[in-house]
Amino acid sequence: MDEVLLRSLTPSVLTVLVRRGADFAAAEDAVQDALVEALRVWAADPPRDAKGWLVTVAWRKFLDATRADTARRRREDRVEEEPMPGPAPAVDDTLQLYFLCAHPSLTPASAVALTLRAVGGLTTRQIAEAYLVPEATMAQRISRAKRTVSGVCFDRPGDVATVLRVLYLVFNEGYSGDVDLAAEAIRLTRQLAARIDHPEVAGLLALMLLHHARRAARTASDGSLVPLAEQDRGRWDTALIAEGVGILQAALARDRLGEFQAQAAIAALHADAPTAEETDWVQIVEWYDELTRLTDSPVVRLNRAVAVGEADGPRAGLAELAALDASLPRHTAVAAYLHERDGDLATAARLYAEAAHKAPNLAERDHLTRQASRLNARGCR
Repeated sequence: MDEVLLRSLTPSVLTVLVRRGADFAAAEDAVQDALVEALRVWAADPPRDAKGWLVTVAWRKFLDATRADTARRRREDRVEEEPMPGPAPAVDDTLQLYFLCAHPSLTPASAVALTLRAVGGLTTRQIAEAYLVPEATMAQRISRAKRTVSGVCFDRPGDVATVLRVLYLVFNEGYSGDVDLAAEAIRLTRQLAARIDHPEVAGLLALMLLHHARRAARTASDGSLVPLAEQDRGRWDTALIAEGVGILQAALARDRLGEFQAQAAIAALHADAPTAEETDWVQIVEWYDELTRLTDSPVVRLNRAVAVGEADGPRAGLAELAALDASLPRHTAVAAYLHERDGDLATAARLYAEAAHKAPNLAERDHLTRQASRLNARGCR
C-alpha cells in the first residue's frame, strides 16, 4: 500500500469535503477515518480510482458523524448529495486548500499551524519546533483554530503572506526534517508564482531553489551532515542556482524588498562563492541587517551573529551572541563554533557536547557529537 500516494491525495479529498459543505474539523476527521480504512482494505483490494474511493468513503463517514450529532441534524438533507462512484477529476486542489486554511477569521500564526497540520501532514511536535514553542502549546493552538473555522463559510480565502509563511515552513521541514516535503513546497510555490505577480512570491521561490540546489551536498554517504563550508560545491545544482538567481534579480529590481527576497539574497551570495573562503561575508551581514529590520526575528539575529563572526572575527560574533537569549535553538552550537574559531578549544568542545543534547534531530546530534570528540582528541595530544 502506497502511503506516499495517500499523503498526496489527502489535500484534494479534504478540499472536496469542505466545498461540499463540511466544516473543516469534521472534514479532517472524516478524511483521517477514510485513510485508516484505505490502509486496512487497499492491500487486498486496491481501487481503480484512489481519489474517487477516498472521496466517497470520507463523505460517507462525514455523513455518519453528522447524523450521530443531534445538534447538526439539519445537515441530514445532504445525504442525497453523496457522490456517485466513478473517476474523480484529476485536479490538484492543494494550493487552493492552502488559501482556504489561511482564513481571515484566524490569526496568521494559527492559520499557518492549522495548514501545516491539515495539509502539510506535519505532526504537532514538528510544527511546535518550527514555531519554537512547547508541543502542548501548539496542540492547543491547532485545536482552537479548528474550532474557529468549524462551520465557517470559506468564501473569503486568506492572504498571500500567510500562504507564503506556510509554504516556507513546509519547505524547511522537508529540507531539514524527517518528512520530505521540500519538492512539494517548490512545486506549489511555482504554481503560486504563475498565478500571482508578487515580488515576495518570487523571492520565496528563489530562496527554495537556491537552498534545494545544495541538497545533494548536505549529507555524506553515511548520512552524516556536511557543514556548508565543507560541502563539495561541484555537487551543487548549477541550473537551479542560475534559475534562483535570475528570479531573485527580477524581484529585487521591483524595489519592494521583503524578508524572503532578503533571505534569498543571502543564499545567492553563498551560492556565488567558488569556495567557502571567498564568501562575501560583509555583504551577507548587510543583508542580515535588512532582514533584521524587516522581521526582528531572534533566529535571524542568531544567524547574523555567525555572519559577523566570519566578517569581523569570532570575538565580534561572540559579542553579538551575548546579547541574545541563550535558550534560542542552536544558540549553544553557534557559541561552540565561534569559540572554536577564537581558539578556545576546551570551551568549544564542552559547548558542542551540550548542543548535541539539545539537537532537534539525530543527524544534527551526531554531527555536534563528532565535533566535540574531534576537539577533545586534539586537546589530548
